[in-house]
Amino acid sequence: MKFRLSLSLVVAAITLVAYAAPISHGEIVEKSSQGLRLLSLVDGAEPEWKTEEEKINYLRAGFDVTEVYELEKELPALKESVVATTFPAPSHQAALTPILATVSTANMQSYLATLTAFNNRVYGQVIFSLGATAYSNVLQIISGRSDITASLFNHSWAQPSVIVKIPGNSNPSGPVTIIGAHLDSINLSNPTSGRAPGADDDGTGTVNLIEGLRALVAAGFKPSTPVEYHWYSGEEAGLLGSQAIATAYKNAGTSVKAFMELDMSGYFKPGSTEVMALEADYIDTGLNTFLKSLITVYSRIPWTMDTPCGYACSDHASWYKVGVPSSFPYEAVTGDDDPEIHSATDTTSVSGFSWAHSLEFAKIGVAFVYELAI
Repeated sequence: MKFRLSLSLVVAAITLVAYAAPISHGEIVEKSSQGLRLLSLVDGAEPEWKTEEEKINYLRAGFDVTEVYELEKELPALKESVVATTFPAPSHQAALTPILATVSTANMQSYLATLTAFNNRVYGQVIFSLGATAYSNVLQIISGRSDITASLFNHSWAQPSVIVKIPGNSNPSGPVTIIGAHLDSINLSNPTSGRAPGADDDGTGTVNLIEGLRALVAAGFKPSTPVEYHWYSGEEAGLLGSQAIATAYKNAGTSVKAFMELDMSGYFKPGSTEVMALEADYIDTGLNTFLKSLITVYSRIPWTMDTPCGYACSDHASWYKVGVPSSFPYEAVTGDDDPEIHSATDTTSVSGFSWAHSLEFAKIGVAFVYELAI
């Protein structure tokens, strides 16, 4: 999910929250029962209560919503790091290259057809049938591995997130490597019931992860340190699922080595240069350096830096905010990305959609997990 921010809305947001008082538990209970939502519009400022209509207007412009306000208040203050985290250079080409050769666009197309068959995947209304979702796909993939678990992470809204855990073989209590995508979709012209196939946003990232997991499990992958695959609910409403999970992990003291998000990987503007565009904010520069080396070694297309989002534009920001090194390779430089997202026409038939392009992101997802955790 990436929005084109409205400057007037951002300025208005700063004005609205500049003098907000701390929000009590009683107020949260009362206002939530009235159908109001907390919108966090400026980092470091208290969020504001807004109506559903106001929320949608901010959603169209780009914003961050929190439903874990009280949990976040319990987190220790994070200090800005002046030294980037360092990660080793890729060194497992001999083992990884044959695994990457098995990553299949045909499989991803099959997974995506199931997701886009829903009218939409709105987080607050759609409880996926477990027989026809990413959850059932991963259950089938891991069925022969009793050491790998899949579970639903339930939220206060209808749609759960999905988490797959692969234990560390030699260091089961070591830091966790996490890769994520989001399950939900939205039609901003009709947010509650409009057709929102979400093929690119974020059907592509979702199936990149499913297929990457399949390839690793088929290869008998047993990492030294734990690995998790996350599919989040509620990203389109402001990173809700990833916020809840990242905050829960931080409060539980779970050590996370690194996080990477795959959110939109299937499109680049016809006539533009095919690249992986690395997000420039809410990221760890050391992890971005590592990601650049992964792309150079394992992908046929080059990397470039994207322009900064200027706001928390996908789930990587949730992990960055709790102090986890985070990164987000995007389908194209902003402006050359998919213009049909958040609409009924976010489909694979859009001119510029490319399964060969998306395949490269799936491969980098596999390489990210393998190189960090093996």
